Amino acid sequence: MSLQAAITKLQSPIKELVEGVTNSDQGSSTIAGKTEKDQAEVAGWIEKIAGGEVPKQDGLKDLDAQLTPKTYVVGNYLTAADVALYAALHPIFAQLQPAQYYTHPSLTRYFDHIQSGHSVRRSAESLSPAFQVVTFDFTSAPKIERKPDPPKQKKDKSSAAATPRESTPAPSNEKTPAKAKEESAKSAGAPEGAKTQKKEKKEKKGGNDGGKGKGGEKGAAAAEGSGEPVPSMIDLRVGHIIDIKVHPDADGLYVEQIDFGEETGPRTVVSGLVNYIPIDQMRDKYLVGVCNLKPANMRGVKSFAMVLCATHKDGKQAGIELVQPPPGSKIGERIYFEGAEFENAAPLTQLNPKKKIFETIQPGFTTLESKEAAWVNPATNSTHKIRTKDGVCVAPNFIGASLS
Repeated sequence: MSLQAAITKLQSPIKELVEGVTNSDQGSSTIAGKTEKDQAEVAGWIEKIAGGEVPKQDGLKDLDAQLTPKTYVVGNYLTAADVALYAALHPIFAQLQPAQYYTHPSLTRYFDHIQSGHSVRRSAESLSPAFQVVTFDFTSAPKIERKPDPPKQKKDKSSAAATPRESTPAPSNEKTPAKAKEESAKSAGAPEGAKTQKKEKKEKKGGNDGGKGKGGEKGAAAAEGSGEPVPSMIDLRVGHIIDIKVHPDADGLYVEQIDFGEETGPRTVVSGLVNYIPIDQMRDKYLVGVCNLKPANMRGVKSFAMVLCATHKDGKQAGIELVQPPPGSKIGERIYFEGAEFENAAPLTQLNPKKKIFETIQPGFTTLESKEAAWVNPATNSTHKIRTKDGVCVAPNFIGASLS
């Protein structure tokens, strides 16, 4: 079924809202879907909404789970399906109390994002009061605690031999009285030949895999953390700003909700960009996020990532802009550094602040004559562009900028 045929089945005022956004300059180009597959999905969603299949209040939990890893219901851009779904959800959300919408965080985030879109608001205002803005008390919402993976514990001799993922120093020959007593008890009655054979088996099992173990290159990531800092230790991903506000207690800070395609939903990120990038130029932007920094409190709000920006070579007052991933990038997509030694290396789960890995690497971040983002190795002067599998990240206007 075509989009127009599906829209005609919608009831008023949902139909008028969808038509208003579809016919607007901001919504006409991709509102029906960019591909034939997306177009079929958009029409399917609208047909379901027209038939009353979605949404129902008792089905919000399922819809919340469906939207957890998504910003939009089809593709990674606004379509008529989002407008229709928002309009159908409006009478439900207008009645919900905080205790109710707190239990559906992904759906609430989605609803608020769609209602805040310029084309949706412009069309909604012409149909007032049918689609008045629904306000949410996000400040009192239960906090989602994002805990980093626990640090790897040092393994004893037996576990290190069974899973040789990290290279460890040879054990000392010195023994405490308690350990000597324990080893004596364990070896009592065991023939000397059996102990020697057991030792040889351990050495064969643990000594020839180069420290990678079963995990291959990913298993080597932990061992990387103990060596010299390298760019591949930094976890860069494509993110999408789905909500942004000025920090309630700091006029120079933004508080953003950035979707990195994670099942836990968007991350809260605090950025000191208020005085450099207008809020309208931040909304709905795709960006590069540094995702394995240790979470930090910024004037009472915990920040779980960092937005990678380019600072003009003449300093902040000359301008700051977002580093942009290639067109068509997918939310959560991996961003890496060119070069055989970096491209297939796994980033660390979390950068150790004491080792200052990011601070050591960051001075080499720059933009080239082509405005492409790159890391220049200070030791070899080799250039390693920052990219996804489909293209290189760029600072739209700056050459020789510093990235941080």
